[in-house]
Amino acid sequence: MALRIVLADDDPVYLLGLMAILEGEGHEIAARARDARELRAAVPDTLPDLAVIDIRMPPTHRLDGLDAALDIRRSHPAVGILLLSKYVEPTHLRRLLEAGADPGTGGVGYQLKGRVTGADFVTDVVHRVAAGRYAIDEDIQRALYSSPRKRARLDGLTDQHRKVLHLMAEGLSNSAIAAKLSVNTKTVEGYVNIIFAQLGLPSDAGKEYDRRVRAVLMYLDSDG
Repeated sequence: MALRIVLADDDPVYLLGLMAILEGEGHEIAARARDARELRAAVPDTLPDLAVIDIRMPPTHRLDGLDAALDIRRSHPAVGILLLSKYVEPTHLRRLLEAGADPGTGGVGYQLKGRVTGADFVTDVVHRVAAGRYAIDEDIQRALYSSPRKRARLDGLTDQHRKVLHLMAEGLSNSAIAAKLSVNTKTVEGYVNIIFAQLGLPSDAGKEYDRRVRAVLMYLDSDG
């Protein structure tokens, strides 16, 4: 399915390269933004499926892209948000995830710019975020896991449970996790329930989505 995408980056060379990758895979670039103001205007004007945003943009070159992404998340929650950064900056991710944690919200991605290359990026990252899932760079996930307090919170989980939680953080469904680990879906459901219990997330059939998001937030929370 062809996606309508808004791109936001103040580096014209990088922007053209990103456009070439996405258009080469059949997607439409609905708008290009060179700063946070243009990005904020482009989303309501074009109503894209996905916004791909450099965290550090004009006018201040600090967190203007992230701030604009948060505004988009609140005002147009169905739009998938894919953040790009030159550096591992894991503390920003929680703000974006918490800005929209309801069913029907778009996916969230956070990738290092140096790894945005070719068709694999589109298949493994762009499609995943557009489908409402997570796509978090592995180096960013490792940095997030480096907190001693956060490790202590997850100490009660086995290696298999940690694998399941890692795949949940990538946005995989229980059936997709089962296929990845070569087990049946019932087994994964059991693992997920144990994870919820270990993280202190009480059972509530009406809040399965919320518990899943909260578990992922705990996994990704560098502050423990």
